[in-house]
Amino acid sequence: MNNNLYESGLSLEEAFFRKRDAEMIAQHKKIEKMKRTREALADIAGIHNPKVLDKLIELEVSPEVLASIAVAPLVEVAWADGHVDEKEHEAVLAAAAMNGIIKGSVDYALLDAWLKQRPPAQLLTAWVHYIEGLCETLNEQESLALKVELMGRARKVAEADGGFLGIAFKVSVQEQAVLKTMEDAFTRGSSFRKK
Repeated sequence: MNNNLYESGLSLEEAFFRKRDAEMIAQHKKIEKMKRTREALADIAGIHNPKVLDKLIELEVSPEVLASIAVAPLVEVAWADGHVDEKEHEAVLAAAAMNGIIKGSVDYALLDAWLKQRPPAQLLTAWVHYIEGLCETLNEQESLALKVELMGRARKVAEADGGFLGIAFKVSVQEQAVLKTMEDAFTRGSSFRKK
């Protein structure tokens, strides 16, 4: 047998397996990254519906973006009446902690600053546009699951200040208006969904 032919065959075989091994390693890394991303998304948003998480991963929504999506409504509701009282402040930080935003982190510091000084109005506008676009890509169940998670937390913040003497009108007219703006974003986004 020709020694050069044999060596060429071995080189070809090695190249094939090197390429296949590299592809398998890359695939493994991708799967591991997806698992970590899914866990991070679930921790940050409190979303546990695997279909919604898979869709967010498919759309390349990063945990950092989702953290903003999760806390922006809380901040907006807290500021709805023009100020953030102590109960609202605590409710937002508690909800953020449930989303993986812990004291000492950059996200926590930003959120705390937003609760002390109102963020620009563009925050709500950006959130609305993002939700509309996201809901276009989610199916009905995925969109509903995201809406339930995010709006539920926003309502808790709205109810945190307790209204007049803590007994009546738990959600102010201004807070109701902000909640409606957010709910409408889900509705509009879902109406643009491709059937």
